Amino acid sequence: MSFNVAIDGPAGAGKSTIAKKVAKELGFIYVDTGAMYRAIALYLLRNDIDCENEKQLEEALAHLEVAISYADGEQQVLLNGENITGCIRTEEVGQMASRSSAKPIVRAKLLELQRSMAAANDVLMDGRDIGTQILPDAQLKVYLTASTGARAKRRYLELREKGQECSLEEIEREMEERDYRDMNRETAPLRQAEDAVLVDSSDMTIQEVVDRIVELVKERSVWK
Repeated sequence: MSFNVAIDGPAGAGKSTIAKKVAKELGFIYVDTGAMYRAIALYLLRNDIDCENEKQLEEALAHLEVAISYADGEQQVLLNGENITGCIRTEEVGQMASRSSAKPIVRAKLLELQRSMAAANDVLMDGRDIGTQILPDAQLKVYLTASTGARAKRRYLELREKGQECSLEEIEREMEERDYRDMNRETAPLRQAEDAVLVDSSDMTIQEVVDRIVELVKERSVWK
């Protein structure tokens, strides 16, 4: 039986960074749900599919398969068996992913794929609706959060390290707006699952959060 970990939380909480490190330590597959949406977007672009045409979109989705694998410790995204990891971070793919991911039929397709991966493998998946929608039966659900101020400061320092000029106040304001949108959207709003463990990383280091989640996994009785 596979072991699934679902990590949800607001923007800037460090979900992806933490999830990758936890997955590596446990030997789990880290499922990048955002990359899966981009893989579908790439297929639509390559095949000149209009994502506003429901019939075309439905037919296209019936002919594609997205999977995640690892090579030399690095996550790889496969589209119908082709490694497309280096093709999905373009602006064009991102724009198509933004449009197509809003379609219920696309979300339904990925739900099927994500649950199939979780059923066959030990996976760690992060997002905003993993524990509430995608993997409601995950053996461990974590709601990873931090104060708005802490999240904004982390993002500010990250951008400054990249040489980008930015305003801490503006970043904090944008995060507050993003939180509101995520928590009040009609489809799969961000919320803590009733059985999720709350982890507030405001005053924790990355390694402390990783250690805490690994500890939670190992505490579960089904962990071998």
